[in-house]
Formats: sequence, C-alpha cells, structure tokens
Amino acid sequence: RELRKPLDAAVFVDELRGQMTAELTLLNDQMPKLSWLDIAERKSGAIRLTAAEAQPEPRNLRRVKAEVQRRWGIVPLVDMLKEAVLRTGCLDAVTSVSGGGSLAPEVLAERLLLVIYAYGTNTGIKAVASGGHGHTEDELRYVRRRYLSAEAARAIAVQIANATFAARSTELWGQGSTAVASDSTHVRAYDQNLFTEWHSRYGGRGVLIYWHVEKKSLAIHSQLINCTASEVAAMIEGAMRHGTTMDVEANYTDSHGQSEIGFGVTRLLNFDLLPRIKRINKVKLYRPVAGEPDAYPQLTPALTRPIRWELIAQQYDQMIKYATAIRTRTASTEAILRRFTRNASHPTYAAMLEVGRAQKTIFVARYLRLRDLQRDIEEGLNVMESSNGANSVIAYGKGGEIASNRRDEQEMFVLCLRILQSALVYVNTLMLQDILGEPEWADLLTRADRRGLTPLFWSHVRPYGEVNLDMGARLDLAAATIPRPRAPADRAERATVADE
Repeated sequence: RELRKPLDAAVFVDELRGQMTAELTLLNDQMPKLSWLDIAERKSGAIRLTAAEAQPEPRNLRRVKAEVQRRWGIVPLVDMLKEAVLRTGCLDAVTSVSGGGSLAPEVLAERLLLVIYAYGTNTGIKAVASGGHGHTEDELRYVRRRYLSAEAARAIAVQIANATFAARSTELWGQGSTAVASDSTHVRAYDQNLFTEWHSRYGGRGVLIYWHVEKKSLAIHSQLINCTASEVAAMIEGAMRHGTTMDVEANYTDSHGQSEIGFGVTRLLNFDLLPRIKRINKVKLYRPVAGEPDAYPQLTPALTRPIRWELIAQQYDQMIKYATAIRTRTASTEAILRRFTRNASHPTYAAMLEVGRAQKTIFVARYLRLRDLQRDIEEGLNVMESSNGANSVIAYGKGGEIASNRRDEQEMFVLCLRILQSALVYVNTLMLQDILGEPEWADLLTRADRRGLTPLFWSHVRPYGEVNLDMGARLDLAAATIPRPRAPADRAERATVADE
C-alpha cells in the first residue's frame, strides 16, 4: 500500500520484464533510423552516441534582464531576503527553542533576517552586526542560539519554495514540473582540527552539499553529507524528503548519483532515475529472457546475460520491506546501503541489483532512442550548474570556505544559503512576471527565449557592502502579497488556534 506495488511477486516481475522487452524491441527496430547511434563490436565499447545538436540561443533575455535592472536598480541581497520574508510570512515557522520568547515580533524578525544573511553569505555575525540596523553582535548571537534551529531554517526554506510555486504564472512558466536535478558541491572548510575531512575526487578538505533543484532553478532540498557518503543515498533522500508541495517523479543526476542499486531502489520507490552516464559506451544491456540469442540482432554487441527473475521473485517481500523502511523513515537510505555493501553477498541486495539492472536497461534503451530525453537530462543538469554558480556569488565570505568544522554550524550555513537562493528566485520570479505580463514584452519572447527563461540571475543584485536593513522600505512589485496568519505569541495561544 505504501509503495503502490502488487502483493504477488509474479505480477511485479511480469511488468518489469514486459517493459524491458518493449524498450529493447523499440530500440532494435529503430536502430537503422537513428543517425546519432551506432552499436558495433569495438574495444572502446560497443555503443557510440553522437552528442545532440546545439539548440537555438535565446536572443532577447538580455533585454529582459536589463529592464529588470532599469526598473528596480541594483537591489541589495538583504532587501530581496526581506521582501521574500514579508510576502510569504515564512518567519512564522520560527519558535523559541526553549519555549516562549520575550522579544517583540518585529525585533525578532529583523534579527533573524540578519542572522540568516550572515550565515548564508558566509560573512559571519560579527561582520553583519557592524551594519546600519541598530542590533549588536551579542543580540544577534542570542537569537541564533535560542530561535534559529536547523528545523526552523529548513521550514523557512520550504515555505519560500511553496510560495514560489503558488506565485508562478502558468502562462509564463508553464505547468508545474515533476522533475528535479541533483548534484553535490564540494565546499572547503578551515583545516583547524582533526574533524576536517578530505575528499579524494575533489582533491581538497571540506564537506559536500547535495542539492536538489527543480527545472525552474528553485532549490527544493539541500543536505550536508560527508565526503565518504553515497551520492546515490543522498539523491534518494532528497527526492523523498524535500518537504515542499512539489511531487517529484523523476530525478536528473550525473554519473556519481547513479548505480545499479540506485536504479533498483528508485524503481521500488516509484520515481525515475534519469542520469547522464559518463561512460555510456561501456554500458551493457541485459536480456529479458534466456534462450533467445538472436532476439535483438541490432543490439547484440551491447547485450549481456539475462536477468535472474527467480531471485527477484524469491526476495520480493524483503525488498518491499527495505523500500518501505525508506519511505516511512524507519531507516535512512544511507544506513541500508551501507549495510548491504558490508555484505555484498546478501540475497536481498543481489535481488535489488537485478531489479536495478533491469531498470537501467529500460532507461538506457530509452535514452539511446529518444533525442528529447537526452536534451531534457542535459538541460536539467545545466540548471544544476547554474545553481552552483549562484551559490558561489551569494556565499562570498571568507573566500568561500566554511570557518567551522562543527557539524551544526556547517548545516546552518547550508540551510541559510538555500534560504537566500530561494528568496532570490522568488523575488526574481515576481519581477519577471511584472515585466512579461505587459503585452509589448510578452510578445518579444521567442520559443527559444521561453525555453531559456530562468529566475536565477543576479546581474541586478548586490550581495556585498554594508548591511542596511529597513523593514519599512519595500520593492515596488505588482504581485499581491500572500496572506499569512500571524504566528501565535506563545504555546497557550498556539493551542487555542489549533483547537479552533
């Protein structure tokens, strides 16, 4: 019931085998017509895939961005954060860690904004406290300790993301997407104690941030992971635990975010893993049935052994138990994968690998056959790279290095960075809708312009300089403020509102 899977293992096996057979048959039949694909015996790998042609470049987006800057000027990043907070009411999610609080709501809101800005830009509370706002360093540190927990920061980011989804115009942005792109970013940390980690692939000390970004450049999830952690597990956790109103049905990722076990787990959890596989030439396609060596003559050089369906059927109930544990948060994906990798001969692990091999064969057959799928994956990962570029602009303090190896401080940096980027996307979305809602600007956009339109740009944003916070000054945006109920002042009032 949790996974929407059949009770009978034979039904699950027949469905998976049927999809494999259908995709391999389509690829085999269409091979002579696919000019970008060649499958033949060669030492470098049987599959040779030609890159897709470049799509037309957007011509008018520079004019739109210039108009944004002309109307609103250079906007301080702290003002964009303030505007997002005031319009969404996201600070209602913040409650005192120790219970009730004595600070006035408007004072608490100002100090929370400054603390989020200090962590998200990586400049630190001491630097932000010197701005023109009237709050001291000790007051800001007090608010950080007592009010801004990781749970509160995560709730703020989720509310801004949900408000962005609600504010989007379908005429401009289209229907809501169900696909996200995910990737890890290596962030350096000061080499100051024994807890500093070293990443062998990135070649430096620090930690990894794993991001999930939907196709319109909004980050819906972020997580701090160790340098030795599995990116496959992080990909699954983010797609399952993002907490926003978005329904994730597909996940674009690069080679490091996919594996055969990843394909198996995502199949059981009902969302598609859509990776860009770096060594696609070496990939092998598994056969759906044994005893038919000539079933797919066009694909023979890339084919390998049949799937062991009997093993999947035997371990079906156990696989459902592990997948349900992930779905219901009884166990984390990382814990389950680590348990399996310590005992690679585990029969349930072997069965999940077989499911993953079947699902990977289905995906690769579709990927090789469909040019549009190749472009979709590439576009999704390009959005992810653009998001990483925005993070490097926002988190400019201390040369981009985290100044602490305390886990809670690093996690707060990640969450506040996500809040700042989400606020930037939210305000930019409203700005673009104000401009492109006018007929003369809407008619200017070509099909290529609409394809390349993104709210993640920062040519009109000033993240640097003295932090001056004026809660009375607002950006002139036509979009209506989303009404939000006032947060009850204490627990008794919260209980009364809940009862009502």
